[in-house]
Amino acid sequence: MQNATIISTGLGNNPKSHTLAVRLESLLAARGVATTVVDVRDWDLPHAGAPGCWDNPGVAAIGAAVSAASHVVISTPVYCYDANSAAKNVIELCGRAFTDKVVGFMCQAGGLRGYMSIMGLANHMMLDFRSVIVPRYVYVAAPDWTPEGGLSVGIEQRLVRLCDDLQRITVGPAPEA
Repeated sequence: MQNATIISTGLGNNPKSHTLAVRLESLLAARGVATTVVDVRDWDLPHAGAPGCWDNPGVAAIGAAVSAASHVVISTPVYCYDANSAAKNVIELCGRAFTDKVVGFMCQAGGLRGYMSIMGLANHMMLDFRSVIVPRYVYVAAPDWTPEGGLSVGIEQRLVRLCDDLQRITVGPAPEA
């Protein structure tokens, strides 16, 4: 893995999905991987399809961070059995930048039953942008957090396995036409 961009899409004051993003950044940095965390709260992103949306400086900055990365991880809250709207909006705004990237996911959900919630977004990225999806993703529910706000041992182990998978899966240059 050359470098990674982690996109944190939680919009709350202290989103747990952002805590996951920062933790993954720490694990990758310990392995010597150059990592950038993009926090969508730092940008006033327009809705995809709105007039002028693709000219927005935030769209350009996030698109550049994704384009520069060999690997991308999306850390998203799960609402109503799906990634949050901010994650989907980033993908619509910067979609082509995800082409031929290795993409992993970390999901923060309130309950245990939404495990398959990320599959629609993963399928979209795989089919529309030819992203290579890491099959092992991290799904975190309320019981996976300690009372102090830390992660359970099981989730820490899954984060390490996600790092392992990210380092094993690579995409070579596209063949010339």
